[in-house]
Amino acid sequence: MVKLTSHKVLSFDVYGTLIDWESGIFTALSQDFRNIHASKSDVLHKFHNLEKEYQSRYPDLPYSQLLANVHPVLASKLGLSDPDETASQQFGASIGSWPAFPDTVAALRRLQKHFKLVVLSNTDHDSFSATNSNQLSGVDFDAVLTAQDIGSYKPDRRNFEYLLDHVYQKWGIHMDEVLQTAQSQFHDHYPAREVGIRSAWIVRPGALMGEQGRKGQEIWDWKFDTLGDMADAVEKEVTGV
Repeated sequence: MVKLTSHKVLSFDVYGTLIDWESGIFTALSQDFRNIHASKSDVLHKFHNLEKEYQSRYPDLPYSQLLANVHPVLASKLGLSDPDETASQQFGASIGSWPAFPDTVAALRRLQKHFKLVVLSNTDHDSFSATNSNQLSGVDFDAVLTAQDIGSYKPDRRNFEYLLDHVYQKWGIHMDEVLQTAQSQFHDHYPAREVGIRSAWIVRPGALMGEQGRKGQEIWDWKFDTLGDMADAVEKEVTGV
């Protein structure tokens, strides 16, 4: 029987799984759009649709710049006046300030005792470096693979094929030893399944983004509310308790 500990690599989505991007995005937008009257759900829904569109249209654009480009379009869709260029660039640079979920760092430290930890993220080097230096300080990832490296954004299957090629070339690790660990059904679980990678769904109850029409049709091999819950399950497998 395949277990969590049958795997050698945990491949992580970061923003949405390790980092509370919804709170980070909404806080940054609330600071910019002070006259906003839409609900958090409406704002994030509009943002997510724009992000999806721009990632498809501009796959080689660094994520921070993509966010800066989305910023004035989102303002328009919310019926607000156009922000200035400085405000848009500041929103793009806000990634490094988005908060981690409370369980993230402790869970990663527990998991790294049993697996190689690999980042597979729709971000750019500078943005992830800021996150890793601050909210994820003290966590040493074994590899960091970003959309900037790959030239496409998840859910493009090329990102997952790039991951598999990287872990095989670097460590001789095969697909059936890789576990995609993520919140987003749209960005991670569906494309991982298409490629043949097993996945652990970190639900993050209350999350508003990441479904993209998959509500009620979620797929996973393991399911946990938090990463801390997943770390508990791994340790139970290891100890047999």
